[in-house]
Amino acid sequence: MSELEASMSMLANKNILLYIGKGILFTLIISVIAVLCGILIGSVLALVRNYCTRGILQRILHALAVVYIEVFRNTPLLLWIFICLVFCPCPEFFSRKMFGLTSVETKLLFKAAVALILFTSSVIAEIVRGGLNGIAKGQFEAAHSQGFGTVRTFVYIILPQAYRNIMPTLLSQVTSTIKDSSYLANIAVIELMARVKQILSSASQYNGTGNIHVSDVFVLFGVAAVIYFVINYTLSCIVRSMQKRRSRQPKLERTA
Repeated sequence: MSELEASMSMLANKNILLYIGKGILFTLIISVIAVLCGILIGSVLALVRNYCTRGILQRILHALAVVYIEVFRNTPLLLWIFICLVFCPCPEFFSRKMFGLTSVETKLLFKAAVALILFTSSVIAEIVRGGLNGIAKGQFEAAHSQGFGTVRTFVYIILPQAYRNIMPTLLSQVTSTIKDSSYLANIAVIELMARVKQILSSASQYNGTGNIHVSDVFVLFGVAAVIYFVINYTLSCIVRSMQKRRSRQPKLERTA
């Protein structure tokens, strides 16, 4: 049996496939959590940066939002992963066995998620801010003329329109977040890339040759590349379909 055949035989091992499958699941879970929290925190940051410009308190909040966004958006994610690994406290709830992980792995998972949320929220804040800047001022005047307060105006009128305008860009950021989650393998978080690296370190036990070969690297990392490609290409197709729908809307409105 050749080295390549020995490497390919690992993909027929049910335990390896299950191990990789769990890595995909954790990658998606971490990415979804980062994006959802990023949208929530990023929306607040975008609103503060755009509209908190009056009074001392509002200007302080505005300055803090600007510093947060610019610091996290213009520094490497890997830097914040290591900072959170060392300095981020872990709540007692996450200091135990969960999801089939050890207590140590659960702590690392929490700290890695915090780093990804901090970084992602700063990027999404600028995306949301771009959507807010695209809303006509007449929308605010129309809302106030109907008796809407500031909070109701943003919740029911401004933010829904902003989210609709930025949806393709937001989905593109989701694909970036999924790819960025591979950085978490540097602190042994059990997501896809970390699990592939762990399988590679024990490849001699699974390929039947007793040695680790170059072909093991190509096969295992090739599988990881294909998985990332399939996930992100699917999301990219969704983005393109949404962009096509938006480009057709003005034509439909004119013909109506």
